Amino acid sequence: MKTLLTAAAVFLSAAIGTSATAQNVGIATSNPGSLFHNIGTAVANAANAAGLNTTIQPATSPNQFIPFIDQGGIEFGVANLQEVNYAITGDAWWDGRTNPNLRVVAHLMPLVEAIFVRADSDIMKVSDLKGQPMTDGYTAQNTILPQLSAFYATAGMTRDDVEKVSVASVVAGADAFMAGDTVGFIFAHGAGKVREADAAVGGLRALGVEDDSDAALAAAREHWPTAFFTTLPEGAMPGVLEDTVYIAFPQVIFTHANASDDAVYAMAKAMYENAQVMADTFPPFRAFKPENMKGDPGIAEFHPGALRFFEEVGLN
Repeated sequence: MKTLLTAAAVFLSAAIGTSATAQNVGIATSNPGSLFHNIGTAVANAANAAGLNTTIQPATSPNQFIPFIDQGGIEFGVANLQEVNYAITGDAWWDGRTNPNLRVVAHLMPLVEAIFVRADSDIMKVSDLKGQPMTDGYTAQNTILPQLSAFYATAGMTRDDVEKVSVASVVAGADAFMAGDTVGFIFAHGAGKVREADAAVGGLRALGVEDDSDAALAAAREHWPTAFFTTLPEGAMPGVLEDTVYIAFPQVIFTHANASDDAVYAMAKAMYENAQVMADTFPPFRAFKPENMKGDPGIAEFHPGALRFFEEVGLN
């Protein structure tokens, strides 16, 4: 945790300048190439179109920026709902350190995840990864190991069934794959890094869950409680070579309890009214449904500014 705090302090020093006024706000994201950087950029464009002066502040992962959103160092961030819930309670990798000031602004579209391999490889399903070198470790992104374990669980596997190649982040994992150090890597559909890898190796195959039964979903949820299964049609994303079932997770934009009600209201309103701006910026936002912004926040609470907007437009 000390290393996390040291890295995050550097992030905070860069972010403070975006927090000066209610109408001049920052959105914390993961590094360029990651899904959350793409998402944050799309949300910022929607907010800017609505009159907020919004800037992106990238860090390696939400592990770094969540504590500083909790402390009011920057207004907004994007992450998995499960990650926000763990941060609030101090569970899992938070090792008892709670972030009680986190508040949800709105649900985004689901994150849909795959394990990517070369399209010309003989790896056709998750269980074919047994004994093969696979990305692991994810020392700067604590969310990834349980998500990877959830994927393996659908094939009756654990991380010990592969040869582990340690990487710091999903972006680093994709780089290791492109360098030939691993046979596969885990990443979210729609991220720019996946398209880079697809071009670099002459085509990807996006492995889905091996078993989409209720029992397999229960096994996956032992590792990532908010997981659900969803189907992408052939050709929907790079590597989707046929209709395939994948693991998906709810994603949210979140803030802190002391954020300006007016700024949070304005952010929720901007997203609701500018869905097309977000889709034009990042095509996976085509799956974003404004009417679903007030989804189940788990153990988290919605910020009052968001609730004011939801009430105004009749979202219950």
